[in-house]
Amino acid sequence: MNSSSFVAIDNISKSEILELLERARYFEEHPNSKILDGRVVATLFFEPSTRTRLSFETAVNRLGGRVIGFSDASTSSTSKGETLKDTIKMVSNYADIIVMRHFLEGAAQYATEVTDVPIVNAGDGANQHPSQTMLDLYSIRKTQGKLEGLTITMVGDLKYGRTVHSLLMAMRHFKPVFNFVSSPQLKMPEEYINICRKEGIEFHEFTEFSEDVINSSDILYMTRVQRERFSDIMEYEKVKNLYTLHNSMLANSKPTLRILHPLPRVNEIDYDVDDNPKAYYFEQARNGVFARQAILTKVLGIDPLKKN
Repeated sequence: MNSSSFVAIDNISKSEILELLERARYFEEHPNSKILDGRVVATLFFEPSTRTRLSFETAVNRLGGRVIGFSDASTSSTSKGETLKDTIKMVSNYADIIVMRHFLEGAAQYATEVTDVPIVNAGDGANQHPSQTMLDLYSIRKTQGKLEGLTITMVGDLKYGRTVHSLLMAMRHFKPVFNFVSSPQLKMPEEYINICRKEGIEFHEFTEFSEDVINSSDILYMTRVQRERFSDIMEYEKVKNLYTLHNSMLANSKPTLRILHPLPRVNEIDYDVDDNPKAYYFEQARNGVFARQAILTKVLGIDPLKKN
């Protein structure tokens, strides 16, 4: 096991989060260098991905490293019955670091137990998505000027949404107020509600996506209802279009409100929102390159400030 792996946001302290955000700021100002020259990064995506995979690969390329791996598990030996353990141990022979997305919760943690090569979790089932959280935090601090004391409204799939789970775990260090807006079927899991209670974090649960909730928010974090997490397609059909943000709903929101979304979107943000200056989800995706450059260099023990 490599202790420098980046698997769960709850294993990262407040000071480590702030250090990673400073690294991300540095990389936004200096995106191109050769500090990963000679390093090989394996990207193993057992689930489909666009932004996460491409931003990790862009991060590596801009830092002078090389990328190997696959974006479709059906093209790997997994399709022949190879176990996750064997895949990880085999790829460990070729790479300095493994970035992995997997459909099973806990897969990234398991991978750390079968290799000495550091693992970066690019999403494991409905569990966590810690690299997305770092770019979310970077986007929040960049747009709000701070992380402390913000009201964050999370809307949509709070049950299976690994991005909201990870964001909650990270933001607990910064005294937020949470609004959870979802159907009863997709409410925030009790384990995360209990964390809020234990940490003394103020939270409110709503089934209605009202303008009062929007108007009280500093950050509006929209999520899609994830069809791939439902075993019963009829249950998905009942909840898939419950919450849609329209531009008219933002008329009385705070001037500093910013709308985030991990993407891809389906119907939860209308296209008429895109031209509103409060829409930040495309810039948020761009921030993913800087956040992931920060993560990769941290995990590999490279200090960019000392390399330049």
